[in-house]
Amino acid sequence: MENVRWIINDNSRVSGEKANVDAFSQNEISKARNFHKKFDIYEPTPLARLTELSAKLGVKEFLVKDESKRFGLNAFKVLGGSYAIGNFLAEKLEKNIDEVDFDMLKSNETKEKLGDITFYTATDGNHGRGVAWAANQLGQKSVVYMPKGSSQYRLDKIKAEGSDASITDMNYDEAVRLADKNAKATGGEVIQDTAWEGYVKVPMWIMQGYGTLMLEAVEQMEEYGIDAPTHVFLQAGVGAMAGAVQGMIASIYPENRPITTIVEPEVANCIFRSAENKKMTNVTGDMFTIMAGLACGEPNPIGWDIMKDYSDAFISCPEYVAADGMRVLGNPLGNDPKVISGESGAVTSGIVYEILTDENLKELKEKLKIDENSKILVISTEGDTDPDNYRKIVWDGEFSR
Repeated sequence: MENVRWIINDNSRVSGEKANVDAFSQNEISKARNFHKKFDIYEPTPLARLTELSAKLGVKEFLVKDESKRFGLNAFKVLGGSYAIGNFLAEKLEKNIDEVDFDMLKSNETKEKLGDITFYTATDGNHGRGVAWAANQLGQKSVVYMPKGSSQYRLDKIKAEGSDASITDMNYDEAVRLADKNAKATGGEVIQDTAWEGYVKVPMWIMQGYGTLMLEAVEQMEEYGIDAPTHVFLQAGVGAMAGAVQGMIASIYPENRPITTIVEPEVANCIFRSAENKKMTNVTGDMFTIMAGLACGEPNPIGWDIMKDYSDAFISCPEYVAADGMRVLGNPLGNDPKVISGESGAVTSGIVYEILTDENLKELKEKLKIDENSKILVISTEGDTDPDNYRKIVWDGEFSR
């Protein structure tokens, strides 16, 4: 059986020049939140307070941001794609993002000005569905490429949004390059949550869009009487969401910055390997993992620059960690709320559970300074986006230790 591997970043608390996080300040992220608030279906997703579980695990708070309730799409990714498309169209109209809303962007008058636009992207499921949904809502088209081994259920959900979607014979990073190539060949536009040379603006918008969930969490914690979490665990694929939230944490909590840990699947641990090598490092191959949303081999350089300077630890996880997280959240103690969390969504809850119950991880618990006063925040980034697989894991016990 594979073991949990971890690295402590000794430089995260050392003073000196660090990556600029001004783009993720509360003021900047509020622009994204205000844009999302203009959607008719907008409402903050729940912040589940697992009081009985925290007591059992010996910590003060265990908080789970439940993104399965986001816009009826069962995942957080739509926050990034919609905000990026909104910004792109606003620029085409020579307006600022605060001057537009979804109703205006989908009006006949705007459509006549903009003409037909096709948005291209690659996805393991959730990002592509979010882009397809936003394009469809605005009367535009989308083309979505998925890596080999992707779920038919997730593909069908993307197609249901009117997208020309398909499963390729490529891995995720190769599918990204295909989306870029075909967008250029057809005059389309790429909406991708990773960056490369000459392609930075859109990924930055996507990352800022993800920030809406953390602003909500900050407000919800304040309602609970919690001034700040002491620990935050963030899952990473390319590292766009993790980098964005890490940047926000560094900006919002400059004096009492929570201890932050980045979590990845063992077979697609490009951020972990980058931390290990102290430089951006890719992972190649098929990267088959139940955590499909995290099966990415090439780090987002914007996110990596932030994580390497501010994140306190990096963890590479076997499959059972995510599976345990799904089972823990799906079978709550006492009056704790139930959280239906998919494989990629539950890995952070799973690693917290392992750290607090597995004697083999006692040293990591001590290094992270987790104790009875700890207030831990995790983000369940998706619900049961593959229901059949969810049941196999939660009902049938697949991927147990």
